[in-house]
Order: sequence, then structure tokens, then C-alpha cells
Amino acid sequence: MTREILIAPSILAADFARLGEEIAAIDAAGADWIHCDVMDGHFVPNISYGADVIKAIRPLTKKVFDVHLMIAPADPYLEAFAKAGADVITVHAEAGVHLDRSLQAIRALGKQAGVSLCPATPESVIEYVLDRIDLVLVMTVNPGFGGQSFLESQLEKIRRIRAMIGDRPIRLEVDGGITRDNAAAVAAAGADTLVAGSAVFRGNGSADYAGNIAAIRIAAEAGRVRKLPDSSTQPMRAGESARLR
Repeated sequence: MTREILIAPSILAADFARLGEEIAAIDAAGADWIHCDVMDGHFVPNISYGADVIKAIRPLTKKVFDVHLMIAPADPYLEAFAKAGADVITVHAEAGVHLDRSLQAIRALGKQAGVSLCPATPESVIEYVLDRIDLVLVMTVNPGFGGQSFLESQLEKIRRIRAMIGDRPIRLEVDGGITRDNAAAVAAAGADTLVAGSAVFRGNGSADYAGNIAAIRIAAEAGRVRKLPDSSTQPMRAGESARLR
């Protein structure tokens, strides 16, 4: 049995003047997770929002809050994001010198721990922390701005990380330029969790968002079916589906 495909709309692409309505719309539209991109204007060349915004929108949905910290340093702020309502907290391997310590701190807060890799970062940096993580996030654009084009060079990295994960209960997430046109290739490479911003928040409200999410999901599932004979999709361990849904 393979891990189900999850679609995690990034609220970075939402209309911030109507953020509460946008959260409700993607919830109703079939989003599996809510992806929260936190940018500090230092680690990446943009500023988005912080823990207070996440705290404010947390009561609006019961969906998993997938919080991607594009900040450096991250450690001083982990507790704030945990208290704000994050379910998964992902830090960048490039953002600190003690990745293992950061992951231990996230888990000590009772949260799922993730590691993100920028396009130029090799997958070897996660080799010695694989047993401390619940998620690997591969950036398929250079982080800092929404609406960028997908970097096809990252498909091979996704394949290599899928092989590294093996049968561990780790989700493989991809973020950056994901659309219905490339979702099949991403899933075929081994990803099981797809972040999409602009490709989801097209149109006017829940009905349009539902169609966008469905199109990405259908494409990803089709790509996975074509790849099933390959060992890149591994069975879940008992209880995994209950941990990260």
C-alpha cells in the first residue's frame, strides 16, 4: 500500500485581504494540508507573516498546518510556531549549523519535524538525520517568492531522496511551481505531498479552487500509477496514515 497523495495549498498565494475566507474556501475545496510559508527577509529575499497570523487562522480549519520556516535562525522561534498551532514544522538545512538539534527541539515540542532543501543543496545533508524527521521538503524553485517556474533539475533529487527514505514513515513533499502539468512527473519521481500556490488560488472561490486541487491530484495519481512497478513508492508503516493526514 502506497502513501496517499496529499495536496497542500500555500496560503502565500491567497488574497490576504480576505485570508479567513480563503482558508475556508480551500478547506471546503478539498485541501489536505494548509501550507504556511514563513519568510524573514533575511534567509530569503521577502517577508511574509509570522506566528501571530498562524495563530489567528488556526481556529478556521482542522486541517494540518504545514509550517515551512524560511527563516534564519529558526530555533528561537520554534516554540512560538508550535504554540500558534503548527502541526508540522519544517526548517531549512541551510538555515542553521545544528540541524539535528533543531529537529530534536521540534519533536520535544510535540510536533512533526521536517527538513527543507534549496535547489543547490545536495540530499546528502539529511543522511544522518533521517531517523529524526517526518518530512523532507524539496524546493523546486529558489525560495523567497511565489509564482516561479518549476526547476526540472530537481526531479532527480526527488528520486534519490525517495530511495534514501526507503520504508521509513517519512513524507516527501515538493514545493515550487507545481501545476497540473508537472504534478505527474513529480509524483512519478517519488513525491507524495504537493504544495501549490498560484495553481490552486486561480479563479473565484471554493468551486474554482476545488477544480484546481482535483486537477493536480488526478495528474499526480496518474504519474504514480505509471511509476508503481518501480521501488520508489514504499509501503506505509502501521499507523502512519493517522500521523500525517
